[in-house]
Amino acid sequence: MPGTGIWRTKSIEQSIQDTDEPGTRLKRQLTTRDLIIFGVAVAVGAGIFTVTARAAGDLAGPSVAIAFLIAAVCCSLAVMCYAEFASTVPVAGSSYTFSYATFGEFVAWIIGWDLILEFALASAVISKGWSLYLGDLLGMSGATVIDLGPIEFDWGALLIVGAVTGVLAVGAKMSSMVSTVVTAVKITVVLLVIVVGAFYINTSNYSPYLPEAQDKAGSTGGGLSRTLFSVLTGADGSTYGWYGLLAAASLVFFAFIGFDVVSTTAEETKNPQKSLPRGILGSLAIVTVLYVLVTLVLTGMVPYTDLQTGSALAGDGGATLATAFEAHGITWAQTAINVGAVAGLTTVVMVMMMGQTRVLFAMSRDGLLPRSLAKTDRKGVPVRITLIVGLLVAAITAIFPISTLEEMVNIGTLFAFVLVCVGVIVLRRTRPDLKRGFRVPLVPLVPILAVLACGWLMLNLAVETWIRFVVWMVLGVAVYFAYSRRHSVLGRRLAAPAGVAAAAPSCDAEAEPERELQGTSPG
Repeated sequence: MPGTGIWRTKSIEQSIQDTDEPGTRLKRQLTTRDLIIFGVAVAVGAGIFTVTARAAGDLAGPSVAIAFLIAAVCCSLAVMCYAEFASTVPVAGSSYTFSYATFGEFVAWIIGWDLILEFALASAVISKGWSLYLGDLLGMSGATVIDLGPIEFDWGALLIVGAVTGVLAVGAKMSSMVSTVVTAVKITVVLLVIVVGAFYINTSNYSPYLPEAQDKAGSTGGGLSRTLFSVLTGADGSTYGWYGLLAAASLVFFAFIGFDVVSTTAEETKNPQKSLPRGILGSLAIVTVLYVLVTLVLTGMVPYTDLQTGSALAGDGGATLATAFEAHGITWAQTAINVGAVAGLTTVVMVMMMGQTRVLFAMSRDGLLPRSLAKTDRKGVPVRITLIVGLLVAAITAIFPISTLEEMVNIGTLFAFVLVCVGVIVLRRTRPDLKRGFRVPLVPLVPILAVLACGWLMLNLAVETWIRFVVWMVLGVAVYFAYSRRHSVLGRRLAAPAGVAAAAPSCDAEAEPERELQGTSPG
């Protein structure tokens, strides 16, 4: 039975039924191949091109490969929970929709609000990384930034956001076609890096594999920049040593957030019960292998100290994947990396922004955000939300520095993972009758281990990141009680007399006369 008030739950059957509501339908057109491409497209780029070198130079040294493996293990536990949920509830919205069916409306809103933060900031982070590589490609020695006094205008980042918004407005299939082409370019470049870089590996650069910890007190690692775990335990900081390795694992976790974006396309997948688990698990396996190989080559080519931010080689902007090749004078490889990065990061921005639009679409269709945003065009594309997301990401890109954005993305992602993992346990108990295209093995052990792993990574994020996250969540609670609770479509259904269908506002305009929703009240 559905709960009441803020704990009211939306049944799986009702969620699936709502996908056929006139005016808010998404077209089912994606296959397993499309989903794997989306997963690889969004993951290969974020970690390899923008995070790997800085994590090695500033946090873990050569042991950054272990940091990637730690993050991959945590992801493999959580990814199975996502695969089960996505194959059971093939509806847009990812963990927002899953939470609505298990924990109730208030928790669903919180996780949806969290996903807004995650996807929007991730899109902004990669847009800034894209502009950095574009600047290098154009010989500008850095990001495409124009100094306008107190404001730094990054025209490159805004250019990619605008272009991606246009492609997404055409439809998911067009996005998949574009992703296929540029992902092929990106994978080719990554394989080139691995093969060519292997000839320049000096095994002495792997020693010490786990550098001795350094106290960062009084520097950028002091105060609120220290990890929450180091503050709670009184540790010295998070540069190198075991604390640095764990902090690096929390940072490079950013590179594994692609699979939850894949789950947001559930409503547009032809055979979600089979394709979603295969797409999610397949993309995770591919990117993990590529990440580990690239980190081994990168840290073998140059000493990790040359990758430190502020070093003569890395500069104040931080190291990138091209830094190691530049040190060996391999200019043609550096150019190839820049081309691959510009092409590859384009798909990352595209898939992240698509995930953002699908979460907002699901929340709007449920009435927690204005229902007018959930309207789709004749091709089944939520154009209104797509344009709004484009403007939002452009604004964030123009305001915040990249280092601040990265950790905010990670804490938002990990929080979503925790709820999805717990949700699998809950739904197994409350709805054992549901058809599941994929089943997590050893429940509840695997979901519990996933929760512990994600919680551990969250503890290794900076205190200032936690503070920003709490402020964002408090703002979300205020929005829920001020608007979402009173406009909830589920709330209208449950409040209607028994046997009478509840009324909901039209998606064209909330001020229009109310019309009958299809179906009967679950209450």
